[in-house]
Amino acid sequence: MKKSLTLLLCGLIMLLTACSGGSKQTSGEEEKEKVVKIGISQLVEHPSLDAAREGFIVALKDAGYVEGKNLKIDYQNAQGDVNTNTSIAQKLVGEKNDLILAIATSSAQAVVKSTKDIPVLFTAITDPVGAQLVKSLDKPGGNVTGTSDTHPEAIKKTIAAIKTFVPGAKKVGIIYNSGEPNAVVNVKNAKIALKAEGLEPVETSITTSSEVKQAAESMAGRVDALYIPKDNTVVSALESVIGVVNSRKIPTFVGEGDSVKRGTFASYGLDYHDLGYSTGKMAVEILKGKKPSDIPVGFPENLQLFINKKAAQQEGITLKEDLLKGAKIVGE
Repeated sequence: MKKSLTLLLCGLIMLLTACSGGSKQTSGEEEKEKVVKIGISQLVEHPSLDAAREGFIVALKDAGYVEGKNLKIDYQNAQGDVNTNTSIAQKLVGEKNDLILAIATSSAQAVVKSTKDIPVLFTAITDPVGAQLVKSLDKPGGNVTGTSDTHPEAIKKTIAAIKTFVPGAKKVGIIYNSGEPNAVVNVKNAKIALKAEGLEPVETSITTSSEVKQAAESMAGRVDALYIPKDNTVVSALESVIGVVNSRKIPTFVGEGDSVKRGTFASYGLDYHDLGYSTGKMAVEILKGKKPSDIPVGFPENLQLFINKKAAQQEGITLKEDLLKGAKIVGE
């Protein structure tokens, strides 16, 4: 009898131990870290937008969100195509991502139009209010916020630099895509700045990147300098502009520093990697529970004069060392 009771108790103990072990395993599965899904819609490939995307991902990584571990990123690029841009927005919304990042104005507009529920962040946007992405910069409202790449003084300082480095300039050419809302805003502000400096704008608008070279060639003999705003279509074909301005000796000023690194002469710009990083920090706040409507739109804090000495030589610009004080020299 005692032997039977002992065997029964041993059996019960083994059974309880097994159940306990199984329960612990189930608990471990339940506590498995959630994988965050983030969709990224980018209008076109060019260094500034690429750098913003990379900075965004680095900020997530620094906060503990790592691809392949607890983060899944679906990166889509429209390659400048309007219809593809819309399809990408619908795809990312349909796949129910936890958050969507839109890079450039047209991409942001398409995503914002496609969802009122999923949190949306934008970056590399010229005029978030004018593009109807947010109600105001301080109080965005809805499910959208992000960062603008337009420092209030950037265009003014870049246009003023034309008078500094090309003192005899009278006419300044502008190439832009009239279908890009961000480019239209930049050109409007550039024309105001040109007028303030006593310079005359000479505009040429294009619709596709294949038209950029011809537009640049049309400026030869008509202008004393060229200004290229933050225009994704033109910047995506920047090398075709550089070939023309080098052969025709046209000093070229641009809307952002990455284009100077690629071979144009000068710009008062910002670091797009830093801009993307700031946007990534916003994403972390949202993933931890903060509402996009409670996060004000961010702006670049600092401007830097970018100068490409090699481009200066190729574009026929004589540089004096006193004009380079405080400038970031690139392209050497």
